[in-house]
Amino acid sequence: MQASDKSTVTSAMQMTLLAGFLGWMMDGFEQGIFPMLASPALNSMVPSDVVALGAQAAKGWVGDWMGLITSAYLLGAALGGAAFGWLGDRVGRVRAMSLSILFYSLFSGLCYFAHEPWHFLVLRFLASLGMGGEWALGVALVMEVWPERHRSKMAGAIGMAANAGFVLVGVVGLLYPATGDTWRTHFLISAAPALLTLLVRLFVPESERWKQAAQAEAAAPTGRSKIGEVFGGGLLRSTLAAILLTSIVFIATWGAVQWVSLWVDSLAGPSNPRAKAYAMVVLSVGACISTYLAPVLLARFSRRTGYQLLCGLALLTCLWLYRTPAEWGPLMLLKIFTLGLTSTAFFGFFPLYLPELFPTRIRATGQGICFNTGRIVAIPFVIFSGKLVETLGGYQQAAATVTLVYGLGLFAALLAKETSGRPLED
Repeated sequence: MQASDKSTVTSAMQMTLLAGFLGWMMDGFEQGIFPMLASPALNSMVPSDVVALGAQAAKGWVGDWMGLITSAYLLGAALGGAAFGWLGDRVGRVRAMSLSILFYSLFSGLCYFAHEPWHFLVLRFLASLGMGGEWALGVALVMEVWPERHRSKMAGAIGMAANAGFVLVGVVGLLYPATGDTWRTHFLISAAPALLTLLVRLFVPESERWKQAAQAEAAAPTGRSKIGEVFGGGLLRSTLAAILLTSIVFIATWGAVQWVSLWVDSLAGPSNPRAKAYAMVVLSVGACISTYLAPVLLARFSRRTGYQLLCGLALLTCLWLYRTPAEWGPLMLLKIFTLGLTSTAFFGFFPLYLPELFPTRIRATGQGICFNTGRIVAIPFVIFSGKLVETLGGYQQAAATVTLVYGLGLFAALLAKETSGRPLED
């Protein structure tokens, strides 16, 4: 049941890569659209009694809602990763992936009708169910169809895809700046990826590796649930260690890095509404580069060493960005570009590492749980960082505190299962 090792790249391989890349790219677009729109959207909803208390109170109100909405997103993505991953192991990668794309597209588009912050909270939660599921399904499909020798490049391509979506968010923001008058139209645009479901359902072949594993399981059922297998027997320790590794990254990413757009918006001021879009583009271009290169370059290292290198680089970058004077301008853009290079490289590393931990019959479930449980762990830190913005007096001070978590990753890597040099398990 090994993926084909023939030298010829088949049309099936090309279509699975295209579907996985586009699905995860538009997933990244949906992830990035709210941080860019949060400032104009939430500021347009600040109650008059809060406005009367002054600018700091309004910033705190926006920060609190941003934390709650982001937490709802993380919870939904975690639940969606487990649910759609389980569905992908039951009915196939392609069918489940097309449903996940439809899910996140439609509910993101419905944010057009939001009039209260809690509307965003509910709709982002529902959209994130599909966003969390698409990652697990796309990675499983691509990794199972392409030969072993291409896995590091495929991991890089999938990792880069989401950040290409973030670039797209920034480009759209530059062409059509997000303001209090335009943010609804941006959400309407975000429903467009629903068209991808037609591509996936009509032209993408199912993983033969999954088909064979499903047939084998039907002939000799294990008698255990797929989630039970992920947390049972010899897999428990490696599953928990992987959850710890992803949790550290999500705490830093969603507790600090995702605040960059709001931070830049406050630094540049209302006279420069394109500033946050420039920041998004610069951050995402750096991320595209690093998420592709990280698995390709780190494939020769042990997985533990690779993760430690990424944590060390991310920590140094965050110290430079968040603990030095901040002023909107070219130097700030350079710092943000460097942040994109280092803090997002993990999202090229995880598509390489997580599939190696699980056999085919539970791969989508297992990697979906590991990747997305990290989002649940990050939720209290996201809420905490929102409070830090108010307590410490700004986004920079809060992010400087939260990103110290990368230091923990240097030690957490020692607990991870080493899988370097091993083929995917059937």
